Amino acid sequence: MAIGKRIRFFRNRKGMTQKQLGEILGFLGKTSDVRMAQYETEARTPKHDLVKEMANIFDVSTHALTVPDIDTYTGLMHTLFALEDMYGLKIGEIDGEICLRLDKSDYSTYTSMFDMFHAWQEQAAKLERGEITKEEYDQWRYKYPELDTSKHWAKVPSQAVSDYMLNGCASASMEEFQKIEKEEKKTAKKKRQK
Repeated sequence: MAIGKRIRFFRNRKGMTQKQLGEILGFLGKTSDVRMAQYETEARTPKHDLVKEMANIFDVSTHALTVPDIDTYTGLMHTLFALEDMYGLKIGEIDGEICLRLDKSDYSTYTSMFDMFHAWQEQAAKLERGEITKEEYDQWRYKYPELDTSKHWAKVPSQAVSDYMLNGCASASMEEFQKIEKEEKKTAKKKRQK
């Protein structure tokens, strides 16, 4: 999560407006909310001293505001905390083992992330069973979602073709179906152009 989003997140968590935060930080008049908006949209990046001041106001670590450095354990922890805030990633314990899980209370995020996590878990299981090599596993991860085959896509016939088939015209030729679909595409294109 970028610093601007983190500033907005913690400001809202404290129930502050951009103007209030800006004034506490020493920006006067109209510049207070404008400056905070610039930081939150990342049109400007706050200097380290200002980040420290904001962290004190929010009563958080500077690591919670800045873009985490995942090359350190502390940075990794703050990345996980940001994922908890953004995507509802939860920490728990199963049979004495620490585990991360998705929060089911946000159904939309849960279902989207579940499918992605499940695809990842399938690839990890294939690696563990020896069905794919480490190189194939790494290629799947580093090219994700390009190599993800867990989603099954199917072309659904248009409503006109479906209706045509249901109305007893099952003996119609493929050319007739293609003609109907072509006409529908033209109609749809004209509607989009209006």
